[in-house]
Amino acid sequence: MKRVLLMLSVLLFPKLLAAQDFDVESLFGEEWYGLYMNGQKAGYTTTDFRKDEEGRYVVSEEAKFQLNMAGIKQDMSTSTTRIYGADGGLLSIVAVIIDPAGETRFEGRVEGERLLLKTTVFGATTETDLPKPKESLDDAIKHAKWILGKPQVGDSLSFSVFEPLYKQEINGTSHILSIEERQFEGVLTKVYKVKTTLDLMNIDSVAYIAEDGTTIEDVVAGMITMRLESEEVAKDVDYANDVIISNAAMLDAPIENARSRDTLRLAIRGPLNETHVFNDERQNLRKEEDHYIFEARRVALDDFEVASLPIRNAEVLEWTKPTDLVQSDHPDLVAKARDIVGAETNTLKISEILCAWVDKNVRDTFSARLTNAREVLANLEGDCTEHSILFIGLARALGIPAREAAGLIYVGGDQPGFYFHQWAKIWVGKWIDVDPTFNQPRADVTHIKLAEGDLYNQARLIPIIGRLDIEVLPEAPASAAK
Repeated sequence: MKRVLLMLSVLLFPKLLAAQDFDVESLFGEEWYGLYMNGQKAGYTTTDFRKDEEGRYVVSEEAKFQLNMAGIKQDMSTSTTRIYGADGGLLSIVAVIIDPAGETRFEGRVEGERLLLKTTVFGATTETDLPKPKESLDDAIKHAKWILGKPQVGDSLSFSVFEPLYKQEINGTSHILSIEERQFEGVLTKVYKVKTTLDLMNIDSVAYIAEDGTTIEDVVAGMITMRLESEEVAKDVDYANDVIISNAAMLDAPIENARSRDTLRLAIRGPLNETHVFNDERQNLRKEEDHYIFEARRVALDDFEVASLPIRNAEVLEWTKPTDLVQSDHPDLVAKARDIVGAETNTLKISEILCAWVDKNVRDTFSARLTNAREVLANLEGDCTEHSILFIGLARALGIPAREAAGLIYVGGDQPGFYFHQWAKIWVGKWIDVDPTFNQPRADVTHIKLAEGDLYNQARLIPIIGRLDIEVLPEAPASAAK
């Protein structure tokens, strides 16, 4: 769950800046906003629009989060600076993420019709040559100019923004939903209700914008609220929001034999949609009227031909490739993976060995950071995200396809419920779910998978965080269990 918070650098940009007329320089200035997660304050953000000494337009954003993760205070921040030329063309982007593990940095520079992007993760820098983004200054100040033109209900506006974390441009569309009167700073003001949708991510935001272009409030995916405040009020954050507890789906009673049971049936209510539906050998999720039915069963591992190294199945080799955050080609990961498994070539046995090694050697601690496999290997600590990404990195280092899975898992104790969680999928002749956090070579039936793939794909979780209700249903007939 913590990693999807990083999506704020996408979802809260471009900002809706205050304006008095269409003169670009009248848009210059700084705004402060409090950030709230499901009604509880979790941080603040500031935006700034100005011209530098060289006459270039500079749009900057900084967001800070002060999170309580099961009693452990965690700080993280994101910042983005975009520079545009006098003609409005994009010149450069610098994005920085700072967390307890250090700094991750993205630096993009436009040269002709190309964008040269440098990515620095855990001290190592890679360079990528990409097409020049379509994004321009007009995209950064789009809403302010639009509102000052007095649009009507139903009018729409399209835009694009390049996101360096995902190395791609994201397109969006805004629509005027309604125009109403509201009190703003003690004065009755015309306010535009604007819905914005980002493509590929299935995420909506609803902003309330005063007729002078000032954003009063912006609600992202129904759970993250950006609210206009004074600097003093915006910075007033006290780690009161325990994001682990507040975003869980609590139960009235514990689930018996949760880790060892063969089947589980649940009714899930909340803003799920087709992008959250994953059906495979282990789980089935289907819609029924006003809710979804989840059914899971324990997967057999003795009914298929186990793959041996080297893997030659072209259909799955995509998931052996290194990425900026899963640096599976790095000598440290390759050497450690080979040291752990020795001469073993049976991929199912290797998966079990890696799962046990990660569980034994990674110290459990909650951590708010942008995780990468090299950093976890170096420090050997973290929560489910760190356990999973190290397991995936080690598997890929051996040439075994592996990828991330995310959703919910049941946790008992004093506060039984389903908590947001990340685990792994590995291909051993077929895809199986593995949870190295709980040392489960085959993930138990309480894992509710709602996303697969990298951080970009996990953005689909944002609209449902803290907004699900789960009911345990009677067991399926015995004949359905395997």
